[in-house]
Parts: sequence; structure tokens; C-alpha cells
Amino acid sequence: MDSTKVLDAKGLSCPMPIVRMKKAMDTLNSCDILEVHATDKGALADIPAWANAAGHSIVDQKEDADVLTFYIKKA
Repeated sequence: MDSTKVLDAKGLSCPMPIVRMKKAMDTLNSCDILEVHATDKGALADIPAWANAAGHSIVDQKEDADVLTFYIKKA
């Protein structure tokens, strides 16, 4: 999947992946896609919940080894 920007949040604990994700989303235009890489298992619930609350949508997510990857489309 083509992403507009990639955010490496590996090794960060809650709430830092969300904090960095919000800052990254603020730099994007509507319909751009942010690719987020995280290792905190809490991200499985936190990132979709934040995206939904902010009006964005998760267009894909996957787990490879210990890295969670989310593709978030900006509203």
C-alpha cells in the first residue's frame, strides 16, 4: 500500500505512539495515508480507537514478527 508518510513508533510505550501519530496526521492533507509502525501491544486497541474518535479510518493493519503496522487515511 502506498503511504504518504511513515511514522516509526517502534519501542515507544503508550501514550507516545498516539502523541506522535497525531502530530504526523496534522501535517497531512485529507485522504493522505499515514503508515505507523509500533511494537507496543496496546497499539492494537489504542490506534484504531484514536483514529475512529478523530474521524480517520484504518484502511489496513498487519502484524509481522513483533511489529504492528497500521495504514490510517486522514479524514
